[in-house]
Amino acid sequence: MRRLVAIVVTAAVFVAIAVVLARWLSAENAERDRVVDLLQAQTRGDERAMLDLIDGCLARPACVGVVRANARNLRGPGKVEIVAYDSETSHALGAARGPTRVVWRTPDRLPTVQCVEVRRTGNVLSGPSVTVTGLSEPIDREAAC
Repeated sequence: MRRLVAIVVTAAVFVAIAVVLARWLSAENAERDRVVDLLQAQTRGDERAMLDLIDGCLARPACVGVVRANARNLRGPGKVEIVAYDSETSHALGAARGPTRVVWRTPDRLPTVQCVEVRRTGNVLSGPSVTVTGLSEPIDREAAC
């Protein structure tokens, strides 16, 4: 009987850890997917999609100005390829907010560095939510966000 209880408890702990790990990994993927979607809209020159992807951007004239300039200046053919991705909200188990430094390129463009502001809410039990709240103009290749 004790052996059966030990097996059931061990299995329950294993399942709980697997669920927490799966939710945590899904937040990591959701953040990266949102950032890539934003950068891809930028290279298409799609201001409307960019404004839709950045929460609250339309209410901030500076944000709208950056989006318009980026859509105009960074437009180009090809799929966005992430060269480096450094997120301050990465690995957060709960709510977090901070910049993500992204180095990206397309086949016809040298690497470009930008900062994307990200906000995570929720936790591994309730389920994480990821929102993009800002985007910078290109920064120097060695600069931090």
